[in-house]
Amino acid sequence: MRIGFDAKRAFFNNTGLGNYSRDTINILSHYEKNNQYFLFTPKLIQNERVNFSSNENIKICAPHSIKDKLFSSYWRSYGCIKNLISNNLDLFHGLSNEIPFGIEKTNIKSVVTIHDLIFLRYPKLFNIVDRKIYYKKFKSSCKRANKIIAISKQTKQDIIDFFSINEEKIKVVYQGCNTIFKSKLMQKEREAIINKYKLPKSFILYVGTIEERKNLMSLLQAVNKINNINLVVIGNGKSYKEKCLEYIKKNKINSKVFILNNVSFNDIPAIYQSADMMVYPSFFEGFGIPIIEALYSKTPVITTKGGCFEEAGGPDTIYVNSKSVRDLKESIESLYLNKDKREKMKINGIKFAQKFSDDKIANNLFKVYKNI
Repeated sequence: MRIGFDAKRAFFNNTGLGNYSRDTINILSHYEKNNQYFLFTPKLIQNERVNFSSNENIKICAPHSIKDKLFSSYWRSYGCIKNLISNNLDLFHGLSNEIPFGIEKTNIKSVVTIHDLIFLRYPKLFNIVDRKIYYKKFKSSCKRANKIIAISKQTKQDIIDFFSINEEKIKVVYQGCNTIFKSKLMQKEREAIINKYKLPKSFILYVGTIEERKNLMSLLQAVNKINNINLVVIGNGKSYKEKCLEYIKKNKINSKVFILNNVSFNDIPAIYQSADMMVYPSFFEGFGIPIIEALYSKTPVITTKGGCFEEAGGPDTIYVNSKSVRDLKESIESLYLNKDKREKMKINGIKFAQKFSDDKIANNLFKVYKNI
């Protein structure tokens, strides 16, 4: 098959949609080698995490004409159709919630991945203009695509509820994580990274954007109430981050909270593997990749009850009320003091994570493609 991808996020985004796009392209080009893959991006951007551009079965397609380069956003949504046709595509997969307008008028089959509908569940977190744009693009793409991939059962249900899409059109295909998280590092390697960032020997870990929905503040409040425990935060943010920094300063917990803004991607696995646990207190996610990264790193996880979290975390992860700082604090303390439980969670967690292995995801994705 000749398969095209909307690969903008693979080049533009380091986290979230970028990770999903890169991982999808990587595993398909590896496990389904007999296909030709075309990556459509409005602009070529150097990204250290893109390591597949030289693969023989991958071709990168960007706008060539001055007009298309000047109006690259238009090219991505409309103008690229002529390029899809000229490359004789059998199928096009929109990896980040949208497909080009007009593709439904061609002979090219289409798939769109919907990651979440958080802008509809939590509208106050988005400005009205963005909400209207997202609603139009997402719903239109769901209506026009031949098949929809939801990254969790929770997202599938939201697509049905908010967009009135027939459930038969939607297939759940989980996402995995980068293979970099699946290799155990030597103790010397881990220690070198811990020393590089001047981190304590014992700590709990938070990974994710520092924004209101991710709920870092509750974790800070919990840590503030626990003696002799350190928190390492990998992530960046804007106004909500400033609120968190103010709380840290006001409560004088600077010495036990370490916020890392610019961590090399290659260093993150060592930090996961060195953590006593990973705490992910988010109110809502489409899936929650840091949970999978932690499970593969043999790091116990505490996350939130409800939503998609139990799909990602499995039966041995600890689930708490995201709105209860007390519940979070007690769960952290209890797990921190129970080494036997942590060891059991490590063993069972990595077993559960095998359902998100690359070969299974590649197989499930290609089943969707073949059955259109």
